[in-house]
Amino acid sequence: MSQRKKKGVATLWARLSALCPEREIFLRSGGQVKFIRISKRAQLMALGILSTGLVGWGAVTVSMLASSAAVAHDRAMLDAKGAAVASKARKVDGYRKSVNDLAHDLEARQDFIDDLYKTHFGEPGDAAANAPVGKADAATEKAGQGKLDAKISMAPEAAPLMQVDARQRRFAALLTSAVEARTQKAAAAIRSFGLNPDALARNAARAQGGPFVPWHGDEDAMPAELERLATALSHMEFLETSLLRIPSGQPTGTPMLSSSYGYRRDPFNGHAAFHAGLDFPGRYGQPILAAAPGKVSYVGQRSGYGNVVEVTHGNGIMTRYAHLSGYNARVGQQVARGDQIARMGSTGRSTGTHLHFEVRVNGDPINPRRFLEARKDVLQVQQIATARLADVGNRG
Repeated sequence: MSQRKKKGVATLWARLSALCPEREIFLRSGGQVKFIRISKRAQLMALGILSTGLVGWGAVTVSMLASSAAVAHDRAMLDAKGAAVASKARKVDGYRKSVNDLAHDLEARQDFIDDLYKTHFGEPGDAAANAPVGKADAATEKAGQGKLDAKISMAPEAAPLMQVDARQRRFAALLTSAVEARTQKAAAAIRSFGLNPDALARNAARAQGGPFVPWHGDEDAMPAELERLATALSHMEFLETSLLRIPSGQPTGTPMLSSSYGYRRDPFNGHAAFHAGLDFPGRYGQPILAAAPGKVSYVGQRSGYGNVVEVTHGNGIMTRYAHLSGYNARVGQQVARGDQIARMGSTGRSTGTHLHFEVRVNGDPINPRRFLEARKDVLQVQQIATARLADVGNRG
């Protein structure tokens, strides 16, 4: 031990000795006086024991505090892990809900596509599954995603559904293009008869109604591609139906005319006159046929016309069959193109047995010749529309 350490120990001992001098305690009991002597050594031993006890208590206290801190730290870690597990569970639930919602939207959309296709073309078959990939892919994959993309990005497991979504949009866009091309052909055929398809559509738009029944799906079930497809199919059906109702069928079997539409000299007085139709000569009682499907709106006599049958075909179009000898139809009867509705005669202001045939649009006469001399391509469009509507009607 170095000299300095020895000196320090001696100094400490001297101070402790000064604090613990030898003490005597006097006690008086029963007239007797006793005293107790506490030596310096005893005091130093007691002080040592007390100091040791205090140090031990402090160590135990520090140990308990450290243990409590460790427990709190472990509890905090467990709480953090529990929160992380709960967050993961919520995220998994969110994924599952997103996938379920997306699957529901895609199923509702597929039902909508199938219903549209069946309504306008019959059973869809595998057309949607085998739809070719065209130039519209990039546009359709980017268009109309909105909240659906948000759902997909929330749920990576929904990647296969994302492919179905893109495929549905692609099919809708490609089918819309085909429908619009076919609609243009129907519109051109209607124009070839001297009629305005846009005017017909406007007239039809003013004649709509029915109770309001909200769309059962949410907004994601009807993306922009399907709205456009539904609109295109509705327009195509309207124009094709209108085309079929145009009176392009021969009203009788006679191939020749005895009088044309427009200016002529009146056969009775020789004065200039306007002839509002075509005259077809023939034999008495020869069948008179409906030139287009429609509804018989009048059966009876009209001044100058004699016995008359009138058939309305929708969109303001009406055909008139005059100078008849008899009727084969009644008011309110639905007739198809080629159905016999009357018999040829010479009633009214007539010089001989013939059919006077008129076509009127919104009450005004137009030349029937353009309807009876339809071009081959127009007749083909009519045949396609007839086959489609007949097929849909048989499958419905």
